[in-house]
Amino acid sequence: MKKWLVVLSAILVTVFALAFDPTVYVAATIGEPDTLDPHLAYDTASGEVIYNVYENLIQYKGRSVSEFEPRLATEVPTVKNGLLKDGGKTYVFPIRKGVKFHNGNPLTPEDVEYSFERGLLYDPDGGPMWMMWYALFGTHSRDEALEEFVGKPVDEIFDKNGEPKAEFRQKVIDFYKQVVDPAIEVQGDNVVIKLKRPYGPFLNIIAQSANWAAILDKETSVKLGLWDGKPDTWWKYKDVQKEKSPLYAWAMGTGPYKFVEWDRKQQKVTLVANEDYWREPAKIKKVIIWGIDEWSTRKAMLEKGDADSIAVVLEYLDQLRGNKDIQIIENIPTLSVTVVGFNWSINPQSKYVGSGKFDGNGIPLDFFNDIYARKAVAAAINYDALIRDVLKGFGKRIPTALPEGLLGFDPSLPLYKFNVQEVQKNLKLAWNGQIMTKGIKFSVAYNQGNVARQRIAEMIKMYMEMAAPGKVKIDVQPLQWPVFLDSTKRGELPVFILGWLADFPDPDNFIFTYYHSNGDYSGRQGANFRKFVSTPRKELGGKSLDELIEQAAAESDPAVRGKLYLQIQKFVVDNCISVPVYQPVGVRVQRTWVKGWYDNPMRPDNDFYILYKQK
Repeated sequence: MKKWLVVLSAILVTVFALAFDPTVYVAATIGEPDTLDPHLAYDTASGEVIYNVYENLIQYKGRSVSEFEPRLATEVPTVKNGLLKDGGKTYVFPIRKGVKFHNGNPLTPEDVEYSFERGLLYDPDGGPMWMMWYALFGTHSRDEALEEFVGKPVDEIFDKNGEPKAEFRQKVIDFYKQVVDPAIEVQGDNVVIKLKRPYGPFLNIIAQSANWAAILDKETSVKLGLWDGKPDTWWKYKDVQKEKSPLYAWAMGTGPYKFVEWDRKQQKVTLVANEDYWREPAKIKKVIIWGIDEWSTRKAMLEKGDADSIAVVLEYLDQLRGNKDIQIIENIPTLSVTVVGFNWSINPQSKYVGSGKFDGNGIPLDFFNDIYARKAVAAAINYDALIRDVLKGFGKRIPTALPEGLLGFDPSLPLYKFNVQEVQKNLKLAWNGQIMTKGIKFSVAYNQGNVARQRIAEMIKMYMEMAAPGKVKIDVQPLQWPVFLDSTKRGELPVFILGWLADFPDPDNFIFTYYHSNGDYSGRQGANFRKFVSTPRKELGGKSLDELIEQAAAESDPAVRGKLYLQIQKFVVDNCISVPVYQPVGVRVQRTWVKGWYDNPMRPDNDFYILYKQK
């Protein structure tokens, strides 16, 4: 692999050793998108492409995460302009005229209605559509809402071929007609969205950067083989596998850039400017988003001017200092966390648990159901050294998966501490001492090219093996980003290291995601985790953690809400549900000729429309 990358580096120098071109922008990053389907994509690599190709009804205003501007809608609904009605339950969006999709089709209100409804009905496992279901209906998924409407579990409603059983067919059709369709309606030039109850973060959930609220061309979508828009077919298009979606590796919106190609072999996405864009066309005419996992290659590209910005390895940031042609922008605020999570009930098909038994060559599938096994990992991470030496200070400790800057963050909560003796103590306590008598072996994986996560995995290996020589064996495995994501979604990784960038700037987006049984990470954490957080507990006043999280999300008094989040976090820390490692402090590295960039913590990396190049 290294030899190939050296060759690649040499090729890149040859290919890109051209004169300064202000019309072409090369972003050298890590990995590649997971999917380009807006209703399935749930990672920043995918989101960056979607952000630049598609558009939403509204956008964030500059750096703000609480103020909005119109985009495909001509106004942002407020009580003052009369477009926010019924005590916060009805939003009216006047749809902009004269906007064209990249194929020339005009944007219509029907396209907006179709886009929202297709996303709600598709609602793939592990995707982002739970936010739309929760915002509009107060449920967490299509299936939950369907079960409530029909009065039967989903596996009883549909047969083995995915068709509704005869006795439920009309009910399934009525589910669309009576639940989904009335929530998003076309009224003349307006699209009216009706919420079941007021939900404060709704505008954040549909603002630009939220790819799940991107607007598709209905006519093209139907021709491609997406949902045909009919009430008696919608179930045929739900739960489509990632690679089988017509939008998996293709995109077409109204945005400032047109999709050209996703070269999977080179991890390279190419975009070109939309010259018929309803706003002024972009100054950058061609964009290449290139997944270059090797740091030395990315660094060489930036230094030679072959890349305009790169994903930086903070451990090596000092290598770029002093170069007059390179700009380093530091201390960028983020709403993001990096957490080590555990799978409490590992998929039996996993190849990361060895034998799957206590025999020295594996771990049982419920190994991390034991709190002491989790605490052993928590004590094996040298947090301060990671932040100091790997992140170069561009990170800060946090007690839970709730980042500083959001309601409920409390720096007085205890932090997990690095201590090899504690690792040993917990290994002895776990599973009645079987680790020390029989031995264990398992893998810790990370997404290839992410050096910080690599170091975390290496620390877990080093200090757990040090605490129990000959009894603990850990393999550190780099995986390509899509493979890594799929492995976590299938519940195959016993330990996973993942970050979370806010979908919307509210504590519920982090607390729910990491700690609720219906949160996005719950599938990665297993059935035992879901049972644990949904079981009523004496220390929580007879409520389950799920119930407490739901109570906090619905509370309108910030003071009361803050106290609930403190109670939730104390329980989370006491039970070592997962291990928060750090909250990143942002750093951007670009050529000095790049102009126009500004930060917004909600944006999935580059907004190429605001950029231009000037020497």
